[in-house]
Amino acid sequence: MRALAQELKLWISIGSIAVASGKGKKGFNRSVLIDDKGEIVATYDKIHLFDVTLPTGETHLESAKFEHGDKAITMRAPFATIGFSICYDVRFPHLYRALAKQGAQILLIPAAFTQTTGEAHWHTMLRARAIETGCFVLAAAQNGIHPGGRKTFGHSLVIDPWGTVIAEKSDDTGVLFADLDLDKVEKTRNAIPALQHDRNF
Repeated sequence: MRALAQELKLWISIGSIAVASGKGKKGFNRSVLIDDKGEIVATYDKIHLFDVTLPTGETHLESAKFEHGDKAITMRAPFATIGFSICYDVRFPHLYRALAKQGAQILLIPAAFTQTTGEAHWHTMLRARAIETGCFVLAAAQNGIHPGGRKTFGHSLVIDPWGTVIAEKSDDTGVLFADLDLDKVEKTRNAIPALQHDRNF
């Protein structure tokens, strides 16, 4: 992927890979950002691990294989400031508020949402994270049937700071394109300056 980024002169986000933690048998679920020179410029270790039993009886125990990350990560690229997260993190709005307050204009939310949770919550939560922070949300999503019969929802999305879905790739595999007008971040935050209105309670 580093060679490809260098060859094509593109920035590439590797949404989620398993890497050794150096703390024993468990690893980290890590997001990696590669710049257009092929250099790794940022990494993020997933903070919130998917330990759930769904109403369908489907069970996932991500913490059996991975350690929790413990740092919210933003990275200032030449074109925008980027905030990082992975999949289940989307259920924890305070992370995204922290990323926005660190200057994030674009939130990366790569995911492998289950079919069950995706149908119920995917669009709603992603639009909420965009609206709450005044950020663009880029959410690349796995789809299809995986080993062991696990089914993922797909529906990769690009959402603008007002919460409008500006691009969507339904439940098939392919490429999604969208133009981002980053001026919309400032305009939206000026119109509704919610990031400045926190109150203790």
